[in-house]
Amino acid sequence: MNGTNLFKIALRALGNNKLRGFLTMLGIIIGVASVITMLAIGQGSKKSIQSQISEMGSNMIMIHPGADVRGGVRQDASSMETLKLADYESIVANARYISACSPSVSSSGQVIFGANNYPTSVYGVNEDYMEIRKYSVMQGELFTEQDIASSAKVCLIGKTIVDNLFTDGEDPVGQIIRFNKIPFKVIGVLTPKGYNSMGMDQDNLIIAPYTTIQKRVLAITYLQGIYASALKEEYTEEAIEEISELLRQNHKLQLNDDDDFTIRSQEELSQMLNSTTDMMTILLACVAGISLLVGGIGIMNIMYVSVTERTREIGLRMSIGAKGIDILAQFLIEAILISVTGGLIGVIFGIGTSVLVNKLFMFPIYIQLWSVVLSFAVCTVTGVFFGWYPAQKAADLDPIEAIRYE
Repeated sequence: MNGTNLFKIALRALGNNKLRGFLTMLGIIIGVASVITMLAIGQGSKKSIQSQISEMGSNMIMIHPGADVRGGVRQDASSMETLKLADYESIVANARYISACSPSVSSSGQVIFGANNYPTSVYGVNEDYMEIRKYSVMQGELFTEQDIASSAKVCLIGKTIVDNLFTDGEDPVGQIIRFNKIPFKVIGVLTPKGYNSMGMDQDNLIIAPYTTIQKRVLAITYLQGIYASALKEEYTEEAIEEISELLRQNHKLQLNDDDDFTIRSQEELSQMLNSTTDMMTILLACVAGISLLVGGIGIMNIMYVSVTERTREIGLRMSIGAKGIDILAQFLIEAILISVTGGLIGVIFGIGTSVLVNKLFMFPIYIQLWSVVLSFAVCTVTGVFFGWYPAQKAADLDPIEAIRYE
């Protein structure tokens, strides 16, 4: 018996039991759709986190003073004075893998304009900070080297500060605001960036020359941190090693001395978050894959019922010359048709559900071709695997006993 006839017989058998066939497919449809949707949500979350980290500066390197232990008590790293302006100057002059570098000092407090006030932080930096943290000026202008040299009381503010201080629609540029009683002239407004992946408002900040914050706000001479940017993301490790060597030389640390500074990169954060989202994606896919298993068991169950109902038909076919391999192929084709058809419908349903989740619940999604192909391949293998045993049972029937079956 040729393949075309077997295919027609399988289609006719399924057509005679449309509702039963559809209910059997339902398990496969739900399983495939679940896998595609869960993978789309997981990969979408990963892409969203990567995008937000990139906006923060994917090749950013953060250098902070190392915490010290005094009298058995570990001190707060922010109170350490191990980073000096000379360290920043040394990195700028000697680091080969660094494209931008900025000193950093900061303070928290209330910013006031007229009758309005808002809690925020002011960051003392230089012009390179804008490149490192991917900030840009939407309105006005950035402070200059002359402003840094003269410790000018000028600043740029984020959109959150604008929204909370200038409630009557005033133009912020040129206005005088006060931070902890110290007046600052607003010379620019930063382009909005929104919240980052950790839920921090990236627009709730003030940026000013680092010399101004050092002298007029904090009254310190040391640095609380240094931000740098590697030439490329793949050079991050080399840049960290280079900075570490320079700082150890500057601080005259011996080979067996611990670092009195800490260096972190966005790459570390990216890898940690990526591993977390990958783990969650795998977990979601495994949970959804259980539906495929249930659907496969449903196929096996229905094929057993079909073999039992059509025992006499099998006996008659075998008595007029059909071989065991023909009977095996007939029922196997039925199982594959159920799983493949269910898989196709499941793919369409899964893509549609993913888009719907994105539109209704604003979850980021990213549908990858491999996830669709994998889901479809798995459901096809499921049909073969769970359809084989009932089909083999049908092929092994004794023709005489099958014809006598009531």
